[in-house]
Amino acid sequence: MVEKFIKFTVLGKETVIEALKKIDSNKQGFVIVVDQEDHVIGVLTDGDIRRAYIRGINIDESVEAVYTRNAKTVLVSDGFETVTELFKNQSIKFLPVIDETGKLINIITKEQMHALLLQDIHADLTYDFLSLDTSIVDHEIFQRPWGYYKTTVLNDYFQGKIICIKPGGQLSLQSHEHREEYWIVVHGTGTVQLDDSVSTVTCGSTVYIPKGCKHRLKNTDETENLIITEVQIGDYFGEDDIKRYEDIYGRI
Repeated sequence: MVEKFIKFTVLGKETVIEALKKIDSNKQGFVIVVDQEDHVIGVLTDGDIRRAYIRGINIDESVEAVYTRNAKTVLVSDGFETVTELFKNQSIKFLPVIDETGKLINIITKEQMHALLLQDIHADLTYDFLSLDTSIVDHEIFQRPWGYYKTTVLNDYFQGKIICIKPGGQLSLQSHEHREEYWIVVHGTGTVQLDDSVSTVTCGSTVYIPKGCKHRLKNTDETENLIITEVQIGDYFGEDDIKRYEDIYGRI
């Protein structure tokens, strides 16, 4: 077995406690059950073990007594179209990637696929998915005094966000050196300040913010959130590329 998959695979003859130790070590909640030639014969999750324990299975029994047979797999030649379709099933959190003989080639989790999409990483099913930083998926929603934003895409050349501003909330008056922004209002009513110009925006309004332009967005509705989609284009997208001039939340 490839060394990097040691924590993710067990033989059918290994014990439940040995499998559980590997699940605890890999932090993913599952292992792939393989034979001596690394052919996939099933999967075992922490949920499988919990249900088996409730039924009275002893943790020193072999994995063969508890693992799930006929588990979903993908061929390495199938591509991401097949992976995407399978991951639409909420019960599928991971997929063994196999060759035509059934031998384990790779493993991909739903979280890893989301990380690929967010960062626009070009890959096939031989990609080293274990090298991905999946924290980008866990932390893509950020709270702010005015509401929150959710990152939808982030890579080297653009970033996409959904921005939700609560009633009465407003962004700081700010500018960016390294990026320009494009906004589309998808819900609510507000005002946009671009340098010294202020205008009203409603659902369907579009706003272009060039680099260096002072800008601010305010929700003028008393009950409804103001929601926009934002696309940033530039060479750097860090939050430290925000120069604030005025802020009602004292963040200057």
